[in-house]
Amino acid sequence: MTRTYLPGILAMAATVVASNILVQFLFGNWLTWGAFTYPLAFLVNDVMNRVYGPAAARRVVWVGFGVGVVCSLIGTQIMGEFGPLVTLRIALGSGIAFLTAQLIDVAIFDRLREDRHGGAWWRAPLASTLVGSTLDTALFFSIAFSAAFSFLEPANDVSWAGEILPLLGFGPEMPLWVSLAVADWGVKLSLALLALVPFRLIVARMTQPVA
Repeated sequence: MTRTYLPGILAMAATVVASNILVQFLFGNWLTWGAFTYPLAFLVNDVMNRVYGPAAARRVVWVGFGVGVVCSLIGTQIMGEFGPLVTLRIALGSGIAFLTAQLIDVAIFDRLREDRHGGAWWRAPLASTLVGSTLDTALFFSIAFSAAFSFLEPANDVSWAGEILPLLGFGPEMPLWVSLAVADWGVKLSLALLALVPFRLIVARMTQPVA
């Protein structure tokens, strides 16, 4: 792993650590503060992919995954009001969602990268992040809270997540975890659009010829 990738590695590690800490703090009824930092992982991924290529991006993703595993292991040892801060289902959901979504992001970005097909510069980062974010949200919330995956950790009571409530407080009645997932997904999609600006600026700076 070359020194060239170090900023990307540090940025991914910082994003994962910050998100694991901030997920413990609520923001309104449906979100945590971690929802606003976690999408930065896709920005880091796409910048690395654009500047250094898919192999470098995948290396950074694997580092992020490793950091996430360490955070999960630490979380299992910290007791909260209702038990460990990180349960087996949350750890599995988080790890599977992160790795799958980020690697899919790498693949889609590489397929659509503008220097290969001559398309608009924003197409690859936007499409890859939207697909990756959607997959990430679906995998994590389903594995962590859906009754369909209760067999993963039968002793872990997540019945609270299955409480039937109006979607986001005003829509059709659905399990609570669906509202949490939809709110999280909405933040990810919004930040995917906003992240196009720093993506463009950071890539331009990193690819600027040295005088």
